[in-house]
Amino acid sequence: MKKPLLLMAIVMVTSLTSFTQIARASASDVPANFVWVKGGTFKNTTSNYYGKGVVISDFYIGKYDVTQKEWLDVMGSNPSKFKGDSLPVEMVSWYDSIEYCNKRSIKEGLKPYYNINKDEQDPNNQPDPRFGYLDHMRWTVTINPGANGYRLPTEAEWEYAAGGGQSSQSYTYSGSNDIDDVAWYWRNSGDESLSGAWSWPPIEQNHDQPKPVGSKKPNELGLYDMSGNIREWCWDWNGELQANVTNPQGSPSGYGRVWKGGGWMGADFSAASAFRGSLAANGAGPDQGFRVVLNRR
Repeated sequence: MKKPLLLMAIVMVTSLTSFTQIARASASDVPANFVWVKGGTFKNTTSNYYGKGVVISDFYIGKYDVTQKEWLDVMGSNPSKFKGDSLPVEMVSWYDSIEYCNKRSIKEGLKPYYNINKDEQDPNNQPDPRFGYLDHMRWTVTINPGANGYRLPTEAEWEYAAGGGQSSQSYTYSGSNDIDDVAWYWRNSGDESLSGAWSWPPIEQNHDQPKPVGSKKPNELGLYDMSGNIREWCWDWNGELQANVTNPQGSPSGYGRVWKGGGWMGADFSAASAFRGSLAANGAGPDQGFRVVLNRR
């Protein structure tokens, strides 16, 4: 009886070792500072997508916003107003973010996710319905199917991850119902805590500015700064939300690309995971940045 038991033990140990090796090999394919997000339906009851039949597939998302060091290593210059290696890059447009994704992909031997045509004006880029303003750049950007390179999250992916995915506790902000636990915003991102109604002069006089990434508490998935610090670009045109679909890509056309998460100069309501903002794709500001995503490999 000893030999069969010994043989079974060897098989079990070998199988466990093989499983561990496979898991390690899979993990080694993903750069540091990324988090795997298990897909599914929205569990966060505060989400715009909750109960609407939207399903998200597995993906990896950056644990932090893209930092100025990461940007500089890829792009060769730093456009940010507030300088610091560990600060999130800002003053970047949606187009800048798209270019970064492709250049970083090429640098790391990945297939670029986007096709960028700077000579063709995108017919889906519509004038601002309020003022008739039209994004003067209007590059045509399309997706390269099957590519394994870096990309921006869709609005649905961003909101799913910010809301904690399958581990969601249905917090209003990403990781807490107390905004000060998880977000840098206009009241707490300067020399002193501000009170009263939002007003730019006190913010400026208080020397408010972005903070090093990861300085506040993470959310349920271990993601930092998805509320506050900087506003984050998403892939989608600003438009109506889709329902009863897997991996929605947003409106097929529109004016302005979606941003999420609020920023260091933003009001508390804009830091809520469900808040939807938008800006012309060529727009930029000292509180406008992004984080990147990779498809599950």
